[in-house]
Amino acid sequence: MKFILLLLGFLFSVPVFSQEQGLDEKINKLFEPLANVAENIVLYSVSVTDSIKIPLVVALLVCGALFFTIAFGFINFRKVGLAIQIIRGKYDEMDVQDDINDEKVAVNAVDGDIVQTIKPENQHGEVNHFQALATAVSGTVGLGNIAGVAAAIGIGGPGATFWMIICGLLGMSSKFVECTLGVKYRDIDENGVVYGGPMYYLSKGLSEIGKAKLGKALGLLFAILCVGASFGGGNAFQSNQATAQIQSFLQLQGGSSGFWIGLILAILTGIVIIGGIKRIAKVTEKIVPFMAILYVGACLFIIFSKFDLLDEAFSQIFSEAFTPTATVGGLVGVIIIGFKRAAFSNEAGAGSAAIAHSAVRTKYPASEGIVALLEPFIDTVIICTMTALVIVLFNMGDVFVYGGYTSNVILKDTGESIGGVGLTSMAFDAALPGFSKVLTVAIVLFAFSTMISWSYYGLQAWKFLFGRGKKADLTYKILFLIFVIVGAASTLDAVIRFSDAMILALVFPNMIGLLLLFPKVKEELKTYLDAINVFKTSK
Repeated sequence: MKFILLLLGFLFSVPVFSQEQGLDEKINKLFEPLANVAENIVLYSVSVTDSIKIPLVVALLVCGALFFTIAFGFINFRKVGLAIQIIRGKYDEMDVQDDINDEKVAVNAVDGDIVQTIKPENQHGEVNHFQALATAVSGTVGLGNIAGVAAAIGIGGPGATFWMIICGLLGMSSKFVECTLGVKYRDIDENGVVYGGPMYYLSKGLSEIGKAKLGKALGLLFAILCVGASFGGGNAFQSNQATAQIQSFLQLQGGSSGFWIGLILAILTGIVIIGGIKRIAKVTEKIVPFMAILYVGACLFIIFSKFDLLDEAFSQIFSEAFTPTATVGGLVGVIIIGFKRAAFSNEAGAGSAAIAHSAVRTKYPASEGIVALLEPFIDTVIICTMTALVIVLFNMGDVFVYGGYTSNVILKDTGESIGGVGLTSMAFDAALPGFSKVLTVAIVLFAFSTMISWSYYGLQAWKFLFGRGKKADLTYKILFLIFVIVGAASTLDAVIRFSDAMILALVFPNMIGLLLLFPKVKEELKTYLDAINVFKTSK
């Protein structure tokens, strides 16, 4: 609570702005140059033709994911069933049994635990497989699935959906690699508190293979970028779109409404994040299933209510994936848009989710890597595709024009410019009159769960840079909550450019590390699969 009071003190100490400019406009003017700098530095592109440019980070992301898919024998398809079994707890006993064997202790029950296994269990993590997955999914299943998909389709047309799905399927392999490494090279202190993520496996893992200087440099770079990403895609973008939906629902216009909505969101977020990963996990394991059922249920209702148009919708998605009609630079342009939005949505290859997964309670790193396979599938292949179908079906009524050049689309009837979350809300309301009120709740939950998960990611990176003391902890949380307000008060275009740049920037140091360390992942996978075979035999 202390850091919330400090935040409030900071906000109310800001000089009174002039009456000609509201708080929202003032904050956006300060934020816009930061977004421009971030975008120009990170999204450096190589020209293919005069009109088509390929961002290097997108090329690295996709090529890396394709390599891991082949190198691990299409593990993204083969081990989905095993991932579900692990989440259900089928192999949880393996950790306890190994602790008993390693420590050679007597098997006597004390308060529901086996004697002298309490400490080893704590040393292996803080949360179970489902909680780790729920926290990671809550960090990725956010408004990128709602506003981001709408923006991608608005710019790239229906064909962008196909490439989002392809990127999501390939991203399952990248997620497996990075989350296995996250558990393998994590730090666990004497109290059982876990510190993990790419900054640890880059520094420790690369040092292990004789590349200590490179590992240290990449680890530091990732940590810096991760802090920026936690302020951008994991925070400001979520706050921005949640605020836009609340403003629409309450019919608030201009002025300083974004600031005050952001302040309320910051206070609510602060109440949760002060409790650390265990409280975050407890909140997300309740919010994520609820919001997923609510949102997916509504999507399915709309899709099946327009079942007769479904063939045409899929036809548009597949045909325009290869012969796009949108003015986005042809085939390569629509592929890039699809891949960028998928990368922003599921973060596979960015390494962020490895921070949440590293807190899992297990002795086998590959077990959590396999669980993490499900994350891009849930996020991109299922939820993003459903959002896309709802919007494509909606636009069969010729509501807006595909192929814009900004994150907003132009409505044909009124000429009004509307952002991603507004477009999705319109699509739902057209099929389910009044559902925008329910969608407002879902959107706020999506945003809230993503923000609290990303606060943990950013805090872990911050501690890697500045130490694990209380002052460092407090400083980061204050900055994070300030960016909740900045995002709420800024324009979508500025926020999405900054957010894209920060999330995608993580790919550079992370993917280099993954490509160098993937042989270690192969060893861990073999160890775990062998242990499962022994476990099955002993049952």
